[in-house]
Amino acid sequence: MPGIHITDIEAAINYWRDRSPSPDSVTLAPELRALAEVYALLVFYHEDEADEASFPPKAMQAWRAWYDSTADTPCIAICSTSQGDAHCKGCGRSFDEVQHWPAMTAGEKRATWRRITLEATAWRFGRYADRALEKKEATVPPGPEARPAG
Repeated sequence: MPGIHITDIEAAINYWRDRSPSPDSVTLAPELRALAEVYALLVFYHEDEADEASFPPKAMQAWRAWYDSTADTPCIAICSTSQGDAHCKGCGRSFDEVQHWPAMTAGEKRATWRRITLEATAWRFGRYADRALEKKEATVPPGPEARPAG
């Protein structure tokens, strides 16, 4: 059964810390408490992943809210598996991962994202990532400090 990696739990915790900051620097929002419990158990038992099937419901709900805010697919619309490659040069997924992506669970998708990110061999992590950043920077309007006085 796929697991939810501790780094994803950390990301979800940070997501909720931004959304529901503590009013008194002590109290945690319910979503944070649920995720913190899972995180603490992982640390205590020296584990890297929590089983997706036995994830506590409140923690899963909080984690899914974070997950739903992330990109669903690593695809960059340059698929070489359709040309016979075992792994896509564009996104780094295997042929089976590309074919079964819609049916994969959130945990399976995040495990794939983690693997391709750690490998960082796909084009999405090279020149195409740079181009996406350049395009994004070019479309962001200048801030007030960049506007001429007048």
